[in-house]
Amino acid sequence: MKVLAVADSDSYLKWAACLLDGLPGSTVELALLRTPIAPSPAQVEAALTGTRAAGTPVVPLPARRVRRIAERFRPDAILLACTGPVVDVLAADVLDGMRPRPVLVSGLPGISVPATERAWIFRSGCDLFVVHSTREVEEFSAIGRRLGGGGWIGLARLPFLDGPAPDAGPPGNGPRDRVVFATQAKVPRRREERESILIALAELAARRPDLDVVVKLRALGGERQTHNERHPYDRLWASLVERGAVPDGAVRFAAGSMHEHLSRAAGFVTVSSTAALEAIARSVPLLVLDDFGVSAEMINLVFEGSGCLGGLEELVKGAFRTPDEEWCRANYFHAPGLADWTLRLAELVDLARAGRLRPAESLLDGPEHAAARRRARLRAEVPPNVLRAGYRAKRRVRRYVRPR
Repeated sequence: MKVLAVADSDSYLKWAACLLDGLPGSTVELALLRTPIAPSPAQVEAALTGTRAAGTPVVPLPARRVRRIAERFRPDAILLACTGPVVDVLAADVLDGMRPRPVLVSGLPGISVPATERAWIFRSGCDLFVVHSTREVEEFSAIGRRLGGGGWIGLARLPFLDGPAPDAGPPGNGPRDRVVFATQAKVPRRREERESILIALAELAARRPDLDVVVKLRALGGERQTHNERHPYDRLWASLVERGAVPDGAVRFAAGSMHEHLSRAAGFVTVSSTAALEAIARSVPLLVLDDFGVSAEMINLVFEGSGCLGGLEELVKGAFRTPDEEWCRANYFHAPGLADWTLRLAELVDLARAGRLRPAESLLDGPEHAAARRRARLRAEVPPNVLRAGYRAKRRVRRYVRPR
């Protein structure tokens, strides 16, 4: 089976490369779409570390070049590993009308609880929607029955969870002297909340000089990520040091592969991150901070009942936790035999080869969505610096012609 993966950000690129590593008997080609959130070369290298694609030169390309790659490669399936609006415009516009007709696959690169209508609607033009827990299958199936549209839903194991089972005991025999804080771009939103986390990490470092306290960043200065970050932690730390709120050098800031960081971790902490599941898979004790609420908005609702929720006071004490086994089975650590996405993909490919695959029904095909698709196509076609210049010019014109 030949599969082309198209990604538009670092997290989606990592997910696509890891997911397709688990597809037996496949020939895979990767394409990176040039959008304002395209990853830097360093982010590409980190995303592909540990996969079959490691070391592969992957450079951002405009949408029309991705179409030409698809026409040359003639894939049986195309994995649209992109943000929602980009998935929609790729399926409905950029890759429309290809012959032979490929199976269109999409999914989400991390925790997707609670399932959202928005995620389903943007991917409703795809033949297969890949999710990663039995709970997600149930929730997205309910949305599909209510809204209609879309194709099949397939269950996979999150491809980053390649360590031992949560009850398999501590991994490896090397030193475990690192506490890793995995940042999340979207939450918490307020500057003061983020600063309180950094202060707690500094207090932990002061109490436990034997530990290397690391803030794991998704992007370094100037790099982009899937979601914009209003208050980057490294900038906040510099401000705290300048104000004398924390001692300089108390914690380290690093990017790179989460897998490598966890290989040395004695503890893991986050507000909301898929990396919490990577920590569980590697039997690293963890803490999911609940000081800022537990809700869909905080993207941590899934951790209710996990036994891993706790506050900044526990972080200062280094009181990390192990997850509840029943929660694990329902959330991302299901039995391997339940995963059916590869079987469903093979069946869809057989239907496509026989000319019997009916297109998925997109919920965004009406004329009221045409303008949004044009904007998404522009983001995937026009160089980001030109796009930003156009946006700035448009704002200036609006200010000029605004009635006074």
